[in-house]
Amino acid sequence: MYTLGIDIGSTSSKAVILLNGTTIINKALVTVGTGTSGPSQVLQQVFAGQEIQRSDIQKTVVTGYGRMALKEADKQISELSCHARGVHFLFPSAKTVIDIGGQDAKALKLDNRGMLMNFAMNDKCAAGTGRFLDVMARVLETKVDDMGKLSEQAETIATISSVCTVFAESEVISHLAKGTRTPDIIAGIHRSVAQRVGTLAFKLGIENDVVMTGGVAQNAGVVKALEETIKARINVSDYPQYTGAIGAAIYAFDEMEKETKKRC
Repeated sequence: MYTLGIDIGSTSSKAVILLNGTTIINKALVTVGTGTSGPSQVLQQVFAGQEIQRSDIQKTVVTGYGRMALKEADKQISELSCHARGVHFLFPSAKTVIDIGGQDAKALKLDNRGMLMNFAMNDKCAAGTGRFLDVMARVLETKVDDMGKLSEQAETIATISSVCTVFAESEVISHLAKGTRTPDIIAGIHRSVAQRVGTLAFKLGIENDVVMTGGVAQNAGVVKALEETIKARINVSDYPQYTGAIGAAIYAFDEMEKETKKRC
């Protein structure tokens, strides 16, 4: 039984094919999200080179910021629920989830079954998001993908006190003017993100095990800064960006099982 989960975010689109709700057959990601060709591109890519065809998929669930725009899906489910389910699939003992996406950041509290109990979200400001890191990387004339490695070279951590992206950008420029080393500035940026997002987790109460998801989870510097901020070890899967799509594919499998039971 093949199911398909699609996660249409603000800055990327992800898709995962599951077999019997337990085995990942294939996954795909494109770096454009809702309102673009991202959803159609990711659907093409997830089936590319596979023996499985779209007609083999028995149920499709879509999640994410742009979920309502994908009419081909059988059902739409909130990204919070799908992230919770996806994290439980990858880390069954997870209780606290920190997710940093392109345009928002959120913390989730899960029960023993991986169901969402509570959440806190920052979706009104770019501070503490992937977009914030994009802006800082541009000012520093470096790549976002290189920031984690560069932060490991920090000798001291520069102070970035503002929670506003515009003002934080001014602080970074000021540090550059003073001759502050780029790795030190990046370490300060990572700490700023960690403090902003850590506040969301503290609101819910941090309980082990802690898992981080989203594209920013690939930045080891941010993960380390978050661990220092919340004083807890953070687990990161090999594919943190696919958590929502995995959860959506699992929900699709659940839907198939319900329909099968009804027919019996």
